[in-house]
Amino acid sequence: MLLKEYLETGKKLVESGIDKYLSELSYPEVIAEGMKYAVLNGGKRLRPILHFMTLEILGCKKEMGLATASAIEMIHSYSLVHDDLPALDNDDYRRGKLTTHKKFGEAQGILIGDALLTHAFYVLTEKNSELSPEKIVEIVKLTSSYAGINGMIGGQMVDIESEGKKISLETLKYMHANKTGKLLRLPVETACVIAGAMKEDRDVLLKYSELVGLAFQIKDDILDIEGDFESIGKPVGSDLEHDKSTYPSILGMEKSKELLKETIESAKTIIVDRFGAEKGRVLLELAEYIGDRNK
Repeated sequence: MLLKEYLETGKKLVESGIDKYLSELSYPEVIAEGMKYAVLNGGKRLRPILHFMTLEILGCKKEMGLATASAIEMIHSYSLVHDDLPALDNDDYRRGKLTTHKKFGEAQGILIGDALLTHAFYVLTEKNSELSPEKIVEIVKLTSSYAGINGMIGGQMVDIESEGKKISLETLKYMHANKTGKLLRLPVETACVIAGAMKEDRDVLLKYSELVGLAFQIKDDILDIEGDFESIGKPVGSDLEHDKSTYPSILGMEKSKELLKETIESAKTIIVDRFGAEKGRVLLELAEYIGDRNK
């Protein structure tokens, strides 16, 4: 299967980059060790892999995006470290291992997350020497926007404010389009910047990223009900425990599964229409993987 090989090689590539960039740090030891623990303790590496796939469909080598992909994964990992804290989701396990604050301490967990976010911007600017200054500035602008109040942080705030309340489907869509979706759009859009993509290609790839982002979240909501600890690496039922609105809680399980299937089919259709089934094969398989995954 093409995708399985791609996932393996993409994961190895980005983890080699992350390890290299984080191995430059040594003191304070607890922060340096905690940063590596938070990022390199497993994970699908979906965001870096989306970045690599986009580069290659646009005719660029994936190595051109190693620094950017590594930085995006650091930002994603920082968000998980902070999500797991007692003030937010209060989770003890992530990817089948102790969460960062449980391993190193709560105050240390906060600082480890802060360090990952900050260091990501160092990597974007210092390790992207093959890119023009204009492209680096554009990548930094997109990253700061999508990781901040106009993206992940804004979506997270709406998530917190929505706990214990009945919210509309539109509010749920906004919440997840920002909390989860923007950080799935980011690797695709930054790859378009690196490759100098034409507008038509860029528009289709960004729409694809939005659709797979939606599919990813719907599947996450389903797995929180139907999954198991061994597969997803954390206790199931946390959304219900925190009285969070999800696609199943608003639409019901059957309609949520229907929406998941429709979203994946839409993502596949726009790729085939623009790039063809052969050139876009790995993106087609990725969309199917997101819908079929059990973790």
